[in-house]
Amino acid sequence: QVQLVESGGGLVQAGGSLRLSCATSGLTFSSYSMGWFRQAPGKEREFVALITWGSSTTDYADSVKGRFTISRDNAEKTVYLQMSSLKPDDTAVYYCAAKISSTSYRESRSYGHWGQGTQVTVSS
Repeated sequence: QVQLVESGGGLVQAGGSLRLSCATSGLTFSSYSMGWFRQAPGKEREFVALITWGSSTTDYADSVKGRFTISRDNAEKTVYLQMSSLKPDDTAVYYCAAKISSTSYRESRSYGHWGQGTQVTVSS
């Protein structure tokens, strides 16, 4: 059974930092590119960051580029999202997911095995 469990969310003031973790089990983690998405109330789920299976490539949404860093530890089967200089607009539920399709990595339909999400709230 595949499981993805996000953690590390919370309440932080604008300008602060958080580090999200996504621990996985039941899948050959090192074979999957992994993504982070987020969904704010009343909005569609949006792409945040991607890291390929071998960590050779990362990419970010323009809104987080330069502030967020995605990384992974294949031995620990965990993917991370370091978030700095947080803004109120970053408030959302953050999800990790394993990419299972060859379609665009910026599209949520390209991913399967989603976690349950972790809430990030940034106060102004």
